[in-house]
Amino acid sequence: MGHQYWAHQVCGAGMQGAEMMSEGFAQYSALMVMEKEYGREKMKKFLKYEMDGYLNGRSSEFEAERPLMKSEEQGYIHYQKASVVMYYLKEMIGENKVNEALRTLLDSFAYKAPPYATSYSAIRAFRKVTPDSLQYLISDLFENITLFSNRVTEAKCKKTGEGYEVTISTISEKFRADTLGKEKSIALSDYIDIGIFAEPSGKKNLGRPLLFKRVKLTKKDNVFSFIVKEKPCQAGIDPYNYLIDRIPDDNVKKVEVE
Repeated sequence: MGHQYWAHQVCGAGMQGAEMMSEGFAQYSALMVMEKEYGREKMKKFLKYEMDGYLNGRSSEFEAERPLMKSEEQGYIHYQKASVVMYYLKEMIGENKVNEALRTLLDSFAYKAPPYATSYSAIRAFRKVTPDSLQYLISDLFENITLFSNRVTEAKCKKTGEGYEVTISTISEKFRADTLGKEKSIALSDYIDIGIFAEPSGKKNLGRPLLFKRVKLTKKDNVFSFIVKEKPCQAGIDPYNYLIDRIPDDNVKKVEVE
C-alpha cells in the first residue's frame, strides 16, 4: 500500500493526522517488506534508528509535540514515531489484525467521494480489531504521548541440573507527556517482553533467543527467574526496542555467571 495510494485515495489532506495516514502507513508497509526480506532479527537495528530519530526530534521541538493521530508537519512523529508505533502494534495484536484494519479503511474510503478517512477513522478501525486486554495500546500509541523507561539492573545465572537458572532484575516506569514535553509518571499495567539470548555471532547485537516471554507488569521493580538449557550471554526487557523508551540502550545486559 504505497504512499500515493493512501494519500490520494483514502485520506483527506490538510488536517491534523493526515500525514499519519499517508506517510506513517507507507513507512509501515516498507517495514513489513524489509522484515519479510531480511527477517525479524534484523529489525532491531532499524527500529532503534527510528526511535533515536523520534527522541532527538522531540527534544528539539520548539512549538508543541502532538500525539501521532494529531501530528501535523512533524516528520519525526509521522515518520520515525509512526514506524515504531505501527511495528509494535503489529507485534502485539498480529500482522493479520493490522492488515484487517487497513483493509477496512480501503474498503470504506478508497476511490469514493468525501468525506475522506481521517486519523479518527484509523483509530476506530484499530480499536475494532484489538482485544479488550490490549485496548490500552490504542490510547498509548496514537491518542497520547507515552514513553517508557525500561532497564535491566542485574542479570546473572548459575548452572543447575536442568541447565542454567537465569535471574533478571528490572526497573520499568511509564510516563505521559503533554504537548510542551512535561512528563508525569502513570500507573504501569502493560505487557512487556523479557528475553534471554545466546552469544551473538558476527555483527549481531543479540544472539539466538533461548527464552522469549511476554509478561504483564504492574510495578516498577521486578525480578524474573527462568531455566534455559544453553548457556546465556545476554538478557533484557523489551530487548527488541518495540516500546518508545527514553533510554533504549540499557534494556539489555550481559549475563554474569555465578
